Amino acid sequence: MWPMESVGIEQVEAAARLLAPVIRRTPTVGSRVLSERIGTQVLLKCENLQRTGSFKPRGAYNRIANLPAAERARGVVAASAGNHAQGVAWSAAELGISSTVFMPIGASLPKLVATRAYGAEVHLVGDTIDESLLAAQEFAERTGATLIHPFDHPDIVAGQATVALEILEQVPDVGTVVVPTGGGGLLAGIAVALHALAPHVEVIGVQAAEAAAWPDSLTAGRPVRVPRMATMADGIAVGLPGAVPFAHVAELVREIVTVDEDALSKALLLCLERAKLIVEPAGAAGVAALLTPALRERDLPGPVVTVLSGGNIDPLLLTRVIGHGLSAAGRYLAMRVTIADRPGALSELLGVVGRAGASVVDVAHSRTGMWLAVDEVEVSLTVETRGPAHRDDVLDSLRDAGFRVRAEL
Repeated sequence: MWPMESVGIEQVEAAARLLAPVIRRTPTVGSRVLSERIGTQVLLKCENLQRTGSFKPRGAYNRIANLPAAERARGVVAASAGNHAQGVAWSAAELGISSTVFMPIGASLPKLVATRAYGAEVHLVGDTIDESLLAAQEFAERTGATLIHPFDHPDIVAGQATVALEILEQVPDVGTVVVPTGGGGLLAGIAVALHALAPHVEVIGVQAAEAAAWPDSLTAGRPVRVPRMATMADGIAVGLPGAVPFAHVAELVREIVTVDEDALSKALLLCLERAKLIVEPAGAAGVAALLTPALRERDLPGPVVTVLSGGNIDPLLLTRVIGHGLSAAGRYLAMRVTIADRPGALSELLGVVGRAGASVVDVAHSRTGMWLAVDEVEVSLTVETRGPAHRDDVLDSLRDAGFRVRAEL
């Protein structure tokens, strides 16, 4: 591991100059729906529109471009679930350097294909980023390639900090910045820049509740590994915070909140429907926090800017997450209904659903099941509803009509 270094505004401004010719200045756009729910202006910093689809090239390019010529000649190696992998591969290609990337076996196919398309040699190793990182470290020791850590290096932190410089240019009166947080490089960088240039701005980190290493780490006063991770937000599923980011976050960030899987899927759906932006679950973590009581019921200093940190989502996962988000938002209702095994019973059931104002998405019935009497049929029914209140009305209508109903979601 590298010696501990403090990242200052000078390094951040130097990174901004270095990145200016190659990195996109991503837009910051307002969100009326979030502004109405929070009670103050909310804007989205669209790093999902950055080169390679996330903020990661900022730190990767800054780190690789600062390597001495002798290290560049030996190439670079990285470990990532996808976004850092693409950032390193793209940056190395831009600088004419060979790159090798280790990714978890379960990495999404689009991220894997994109990383190879940027010119990296890709190896699939381990089930988690941490296991891939061990393989990358062994490769670096064996070949002399320079390990480009996803978050635990001052040059990475300084590169990610340039997001904050753009926020200050685009929203000079910003009061709060909400940041999706995994290893901590983006959160640390933004905190460093804002502490130096706008110390009044409140910086809040957001983690997936099922991969939340930061709360316990901050309580312990040192990075602490989370025992297990199980979240759709693979981009922020990091088991152990970095030492360099931790030193800055512990000093400069007052709060890190967590969000559950339902909140993540609702946030992704909101970004898609209302902002017309494709965002991956990790990238939507800040929006998720603004939708939950943790921040929604707070009197946050405004304007509030939340970083959409990435948009690289597998279409198959997007389909599942949209379905999950619709269910969590009360827009889908999946249920099992027991009806009599006689002609017209299914028609009666669907008639009640129709009069309740729900639209049938899917219906299937089965006569097998130990819990069924010989004269009963179980119907699996999925319907579209208009929200939680309408969902409850549909269930009440079916029960009032004498049907035995079990909601599945």
